[in-house]
Amino acid sequence: MSTYPFNGAIADVVTHNKKAMPFTMQDLKPSCSVRWCAGCGDYAVLAQVQKVLPELGVPRENIVFVSGIGCSSRFPYYINTYGFHTIHGRPAAVASGLKIARPDLSVWVVTGDGDALSIGGNHTIHLLRRNIDVNVLLFNNQIYGLTKGQYSPTSQHGQVTKSSPQGMPDYPFDPALLALGAGASFVARTLDRDLKHLGAMLRRGAAHKGTSFLEIYQNCVVFNDGAFEEFTEKATKPENTLYVEHGKPLLFGENNSKAIQLDGVEPRIIELEGGAYSANDALVYDETSLNLAKIIAGIGTNPYFPRPVGVFFAKERSCYEEELYAQADADKARYSHDVPFQPSIDALFESEDVWTVE
Repeated sequence: MSTYPFNGAIADVVTHNKKAMPFTMQDLKPSCSVRWCAGCGDYAVLAQVQKVLPELGVPRENIVFVSGIGCSSRFPYYINTYGFHTIHGRPAAVASGLKIARPDLSVWVVTGDGDALSIGGNHTIHLLRRNIDVNVLLFNNQIYGLTKGQYSPTSQHGQVTKSSPQGMPDYPFDPALLALGAGASFVARTLDRDLKHLGAMLRRGAAHKGTSFLEIYQNCVVFNDGAFEEFTEKATKPENTLYVEHGKPLLFGENNSKAIQLDGVEPRIIELEGGAYSANDALVYDETSLNLAKIIAGIGTNPYFPRPVGVFFAKERSCYEEELYAQADADKARYSHDVPFQPSIDALFESEDVWTVE
């Protein structure tokens, strides 16, 4: 019988099939004080995660949060589940090992734009391409907040920071495009100040089998305040924010007066008022199309287009740990059913692909 606890199979782990004991948002509150700066967007994300987790039907003792270094990486202290506060840039690696060893667990990676895309960039892209079944929450505030305001891999070209007083000479990563390019099977973006949308994206990511990558625009009130204001404030949001939903036309603007249309492979904005175009001329989004995901996520790098948020790409495929356990099962099946499988060092040395050196 499979040692991999998918599809209700009996597993070597004892907690996988245990009936989920109900718990509430209040049960996830920490005993310690939550200490982020007043007004930090991290509070909103924490509250939504605490709200969503009880809905998932996963025992609280089977939920683990893994973080690296940064303001967001205090997260495991602030949510009453199991957790690891690891080292700078390494939460993806630690979470990978944990999920492979304990595939019954619900594993969440909480990381920042510096932690995940600078020192941890290599780990992040390989987690995404392997499609290990973990949920990545990337808090993007376009700054190094914990170390007091240096520019990060997502800071904007020309941005004045403590380490770029004359303006940042680099060009930034776009985390969503990076994730799509790395082969992620689920890529989405949301905003800390849009609580309803944030909660919906957390639920979608948690339901996805494979690596879910959720970029969260998160305001740093001290070192980069207002970085995403045009996408969150009532006066500017309609013209500057595009909500992407599967099977729905890409509309934005006051009263959905504008739309996105494709001219070949090039996106363009069309005006729906005046009779030349209608909502029927708008591009209807398909989140299973990788090419379309790259096009629409890519318009976020163009200042003349609205910033897209929502699920850009979602398409399930086999998980790394699932295939790893299948290989182990296949190796066990090679032994005679009459002889119990008893792995040993001697058996390993005497197995195939052994050479004798004269």
